[in-house]
Amino acid sequence: GSGFVMTEHGRYPVPAPATAELLKGIPIYMDQKVRAELVTPTGAVILKELVDEFKTPILRIEKVGYGAGTRDLEIPNVLRGYLGFLEGKSERDILIETNVDDMNPQLFGYLMEKLFETGAKDVFYTPIYMKKNRPAVKVSVLCSEEKRDQILKVLFKESTSIGARILHLEKVEAPRKVITLETEYGKIPVKVAYFDSEVVNVSPEYETCKKIAQEKGVPLKEIYSAVYRKISEVQEDV
Repeated sequence: GSGFVMTEHGRYPVPAPATAELLKGIPIYMDQKVRAELVTPTGAVILKELVDEFKTPILRIEKVGYGAGTRDLEIPNVLRGYLGFLEGKSERDILIETNVDDMNPQLFGYLMEKLFETGAKDVFYTPIYMKKNRPAVKVSVLCSEEKRDQILKVLFKESTSIGARILHLEKVEAPRKVITLETEYGKIPVKVAYFDSEVVNVSPEYETCKKIAQEKGVPLKEIYSAVYRKISEVQEDV
């Protein structure tokens, strides 16, 4: 909300001092359209104790509930809540990008290693052309908000970059599990991904397949084919 609220100690701006203290560490949004207190100290305590993440998930709604207030506001004085199930694991990450056109190519490998050691979830390089048709490399780093400053420190220390772009994005992961299949070449772990209760992707564990191929002197693609043949036999049980 916004505006002012009357307390036993006088007139205070919204949020009231007690509410502001309780909201520390919680992302907030100040709605200037409603001149009233929308979050009380009691509501702030409930949020802080019961809520772990403050984001909008991909949700399959099962039930909807409403609670009505008594004050007349510029908007309907109704709180709506949803009960549902997550359709996939959703995370809010940031993408840090910088363009580099004056760095020794041999340093890019070391830079990637340091970024992963620092906590990057993914690092990838893209060849690009900048102004004046100058070839360059776009360095892209996916990480959590908590790792932002550490990642930036590595970028500025280990590359020739002097600036970076930060994009806030939401990453959605399909639910997955790992099963072990008994193939003609031995046991191989397989990652199975689901969405909307259906199998959408099946991926053999690369390192295991590679090790078996080397030990048995068999082409890697044959190991993969053996896994897929086995999957087709047990598909209903996956």
